Amino acid sequence: MTNAPPRDSLEALDDAELLRRSRQSGAAFRVVYDRHAPRLFAFLSRRTGDATAAFELTAETFAAAWLSRDRFVDRGGGAAPWLFGIARNVLAASIRDASIERRARSRVGLDAAADVAEPRPEWLAGFDEDLAAALRDLPAPQRDVIEMRVLDGRPYADVARSLAITPGAARVRAHRGLAALRASLGGRRETAVATVTNPTSDPKERNR
Repeated sequence: MTNAPPRDSLEALDDAELLRRSRQSGAAFRVVYDRHAPRLFAFLSRRTGDATAAFELTAETFAAAWLSRDRFVDRGGGAAPWLFGIARNVLAASIRDASIERRARSRVGLDAAADVAEPRPEWLAGFDEDLAAALRDLPAPQRDVIEMRVLDGRPYADVARSLAITPGAARVRAHRGLAALRASLGGRRETAVATVTNPTSDPKERNR
């Protein structure tokens, strides 16, 4: 059995490579968790108004992500769009069943809190609109690239041709746009959220 790679070397990897490595390394998935859990928790906390429910929904989202990590397809936006999509499904299932979804956590052997508020339909109301609003707030060049690359799944070469820019420029716009989206969806509560999710602080993840 080989030794796990140092944490610092894992943190230098992008989400797609981390998820590929996570098939053999739990440490690689932990980096993905630390990178995205604070913003996802903050978004769900704003939607539910209940920190306990948001924590449980976040935990279920990452348990489901762990179980489906071998099916992740990188569309150029890293793991964030994929994780928010899983979170939406978890939230919708919780509302449908009138109980916070826990099936993924059960499959991986994680406990779920017993005393959690019953999910309410309004938790899901406006979810897609929030995502759309965050996208609308982006500068047009970044928004166009993200719509084509991340939402439509078009290759960078195709995006570049459509916008009359180089593939490298398309990648830069996508990177900047996704960073702004993560900041918008996560809000300004990241520092407070860290106390609940216990992530590893990474100043490089903060947006300017």
